[in-house]
Amino acid sequence: MANLFDPIDFGDISLSNRLVMAPLTRNRSPKAVPNDLNAIYYEQRASAGLIVTEGTPISQQGQGYADVPGLYLPQAVEGWKKVTKAVHEKGGKIVTQLWHVGRVSHVSLQPNGAAPVAPSAVPANSKTYIINPDGSGAFAETSAPRALERWEIAGIIEDYRKAARAAVDAGFDGVELHAANGYLLDQFLKNGANQRTDDYGGSIENRSRFLLEVVDAIAKEIGSGRTGIRLSPVTPANNITETEPQAVFNYVVGQLGARGLSFIHVVEGATGGDRNFSQGDKPFDYRELKSVYRRAGGKGGWLVNNGYDRESAIEAVESGYADAVAFGKLFLANPDLAQRIKDNAPLNEPDRATFYGGGAKGYTDYPALEAVA
Repeated sequence: MANLFDPIDFGDISLSNRLVMAPLTRNRSPKAVPNDLNAIYYEQRASAGLIVTEGTPISQQGQGYADVPGLYLPQAVEGWKKVTKAVHEKGGKIVTQLWHVGRVSHVSLQPNGAAPVAPSAVPANSKTYIINPDGSGAFAETSAPRALERWEIAGIIEDYRKAARAAVDAGFDGVELHAANGYLLDQFLKNGANQRTDDYGGSIENRSRFLLEVVDAIAKEIGSGRTGIRLSPVTPANNITETEPQAVFNYVVGQLGARGLSFIHVVEGATGGDRNFSQGDKPFDYRELKSVYRRAGGKGGWLVNNGYDRESAIEAVESGYADAVAFGKLFLANPDLAQRIKDNAPLNEPDRATFYGGGAKGYTDYPALEAVA
């Protein structure tokens, strides 16, 4: 019987335990360049079996939030080298989450103030985080998007490939492809956002085409054993909807099964909310999803996420329901979360007022166990 603290291999990435730090946007990298404070933050959490960094835009067009670190500038790659070096020196493993937000952006963040791009010109009706002229941060309504021309899609796939190569050059152990939470790849998958009539729209196979082409480009560039993917079958995050999520995601994981990926990271229910939330005409069956993936030959780690605590995480791994469990806000507030869970020690409470933007407060100043003993 597997244990939450047993080692495991996710493809070519060896984890010392099965607690994963989920990606958390923190808006503390001005000009899209990781800095020394970011390195401290990730180093503090290196006892996780695997760290998945905050979403990292593959291009300026892919950026939807201010002060998030990118991978499209040479100075950003140099900044990430400080982060990966710090984590590796502590014995940790770290992958970066490759991100294109699609329609979840604002004209102030886009090249030349252009409209954000999307599969179709359907607004997100969501919010994003921008920097005001006076330097303060604030949430703002997302801008209306334009539909991507078919010829533009190949260029975005190339941006993903380049970003994956940049990630490896920066010292990452691999990448997680962000195909969840209503961002660009998820927008193509789901019929509430994708109203195209070409070969990237309509049928489930067509709507999945872009995602699979991106996966193939990244895997060819850095190896499938260092390529993971995040999916959120039913989340309503960023106003994303799908009428047949089980059919869509059964097809997607069936296609991924033969591709030898490192891991599949599944957000269950509504991201950051109700684990039982669903879309379509029946509850989503996550056990069926995993079964479809395994029957298709998928051997990657099965990573689950959303609302897990110590007891439910232990049960998920011991029962064989999952290979590992990802934690978000708990890792934010508890840099030594792995040790706290192992010892059943008290947990720090996250300070929501400091989640987005700012400096060390609420970022690198949460005490470790030895500091409060």
